[in-house]
Amino acid sequence: MAKTKPGKKDLDSYYIKGTNKVVRPGDCVLMRPSDPDKPPYVARVEKIEADHRNNVKVRVRWYYRPEESIGGRRQFHGAKELFLSDHYDVQSAHTIEGKCIVHSFKNYTKLENVGVEDYFCRFEYKAATGGFTPDRVAVYCKCEMPYNPDDLMVQCEGCKDWFHPSCMGMTIEEAKKLDHFLCSDCSSDDDAKRSLNSFPVSPSIEKPKRRKR
Repeated sequence: MAKTKPGKKDLDSYYIKGTNKVVRPGDCVLMRPSDPDKPPYVARVEKIEADHRNNVKVRVRWYYRPEESIGGRRQFHGAKELFLSDHYDVQSAHTIEGKCIVHSFKNYTKLENVGVEDYFCRFEYKAATGGFTPDRVAVYCKCEMPYNPDDLMVQCEGCKDWFHPSCMGMTIEEAKKLDHFLCSDCSSDDDAKRSLNSFPVSPSIEKPKRRKR
């Protein structure tokens, strides 16, 4: 005759072993990988529970790094970019190494300084199919690439699009010294229409176009 499993109880919080940091449902955490040479896994804690022996487990929703996705890491993916997956799991709370913050893309681009614990997420990811939500994002520059917040970009005062200095034949150092910038289309007398990005969102990291005050 099978024994009934002793009841489990939900916990409001959990102290990370060896620290004074408290984890609560909704927090993002760093979890110890099985391979010590790999970076820690990142997950969002959905639930914390303890069994009758006080073994604490956490139900988590995993974040994937771009290189862990089916498509792999691409040029526009930021170094601190993560995808919120539909992959849920239950893990021992002892594997939590620390806490981190996964910002929205917009908030991440507004950070004055990006700390070790700062990440960002702009896509949800279906682990089984490799699909992304949203499946389209705004593109910028002549190269028509989505915005990578790690890359300095300059804004054209004419068309208001954003450009990589390298695509404009400039070095990053030259771009940082600019007070004004017009892209080649806006600075030429050619009235040929350009295909402008139809998305109203523009990157705002470190405001590469210096403004006089």
